[in-house]
Amino acid sequence: MSTPHHDDEALIPRPPLTTAELRAAVAQIAPAYLGQFVDHLDQATEQAARQSTVAPLHGFLAQWGEFVAIHRHPARAARLRELEQQVADATDRRTVSAALAQIREITAAARCDATGE
Repeated sequence: MSTPHHDDEALIPRPPLTTAELRAAVAQIAPAYLGQFVDHLDQATEQAARQSTVAPLHGFLAQWGEFVAIHRHPARAARLRELEQQVADATDRRTVSAALAQIREITAAARCDATGE
């Protein structure tokens, strides 16, 4: 039996930014995205090898750390989906601008959350 969570509670603790920990987090909180995670990891690894740099792997960890930071908070993830739908449905610039500003706030907070800042 699962324990109910309040909207502001995290489903899981913040994982360290490692591939193994992020993979486990994605599998637990957003299993439908696990295939995308693995595909992106493969691409980042191949690109890193081709370019002889770890930059693609750093980008991978940052992107999926942000993803986990958003999705481990159900209310945050739901709000992001609502805002994305507002942008998709908008017919005026004011609505788009307001929604995008809120999306930027959510993603900025998630980046800080992912790194523990």
